[in-house]
Amino acid sequence: MLVTGGAGFIGSHLCVELLDHGYEVIVVDDYSNSTPQVLPRVERIAGRFVGAVYELDIRDRRALSAVFDRHAVDAVVHCAGLKAVGPSTRMPVEYYDTNVGGLTALLRSMHDHGVHQLVYSSTCSIYGDAGRGPLDEDTPAQPTNPYAASKWLGEQILADVCLRRHEYAVLCLRYFNPVGAHPSGLLGEDPAGDPDNLMPYVAQVAIGRQERLRVFGGDYPTGDGTAVRDYLHVMDAVEAHRIALDHFADAPGMRVYNLGVGRGRSVLEVVAAFSEASGRTIPYDIVPRRPGDVAELVADASAVAFDWGWRPRRDLADVCRDAWRFQQVNPHGYAGAARRPTQKH
Repeated sequence: MLVTGGAGFIGSHLCVELLDHGYEVIVVDDYSNSTPQVLPRVERIAGRFVGAVYELDIRDRRALSAVFDRHAVDAVVHCAGLKAVGPSTRMPVEYYDTNVGGLTALLRSMHDHGVHQLVYSSTCSIYGDAGRGPLDEDTPAQPTNPYAASKWLGEQILADVCLRRHEYAVLCLRYFNPVGAHPSGLLGEDPAGDPDNLMPYVAQVAIGRQERLRVFGGDYPTGDGTAVRDYLHVMDAVEAHRIALDHFADAPGMRVYNLGVGRGRSVLEVVAAFSEASGRTIPYDIVPRRPGDVAELVADASAVAFDWGWRPRRDLADVCRDAWRFQQVNPHGYAGAARRPTQKH
């Protein structure tokens, strides 16, 4: 099993899940928003070694092809990519180059090596400003920022490939705000630089790495004026990925599934829940909205529950408890942790 972005937030937790269930795992990552220091922790939690780790940019077709040459890859879980709304509005070319160019490079290497099974990490952001209430997979895509647009383009590319090459099986998972941490406290979300996502930002304020939380927008048409999102525990998210690997043969072509809890929480509700979990006050300032953000995104995940029997088992209190445990165990993130050797090209 090849995991792109396997040292990232989702990818590292997914590696634990896969190793725990007997999979042989190969990781590629360029560490642009991650660190090789997570991989010894993955192995410590799982009690097994990752098969091989390669430091490379997935747009480097020669390097990526060499990985497929060296390993018998059956399927790929594609987690690598740039993933923040705010930076995407400032760096649109970089987002399209990485997220779309990286996908096409990966597909080329897969095709050249006879690998046709892919789990694709997509996002609820593609729905854009679709309005209030749970959104199902038939909700029209209307991305409002380059990040969302790049992931939507990726879905369109994959759908077209599957239409024209019937040997492909693609499962596209649209995440609704994966957050939290591994319950051990050894793995969590530790973004490079200042956090762009709410949960690590709140955690860093609670531990003292940041002075105050900036809440982007207090005038949305929501209960308290702050944006509402569907917060999914990362361990529930990666369990869905692992279950997906058993369902490639269910139907031909590409299938799309939402992953979410089905309940929206506002930014201030998350702040209150994290304050309760940590026992610390979270000071915050309400600042203007960020370009590309929308008022509400909440999942209707009934399709994946019906088809696979997957349902999230953790709630916001679990998310905050585990995220706070990770921040307490790692007050400065992964800085100074042991590294796992990687192979370069």
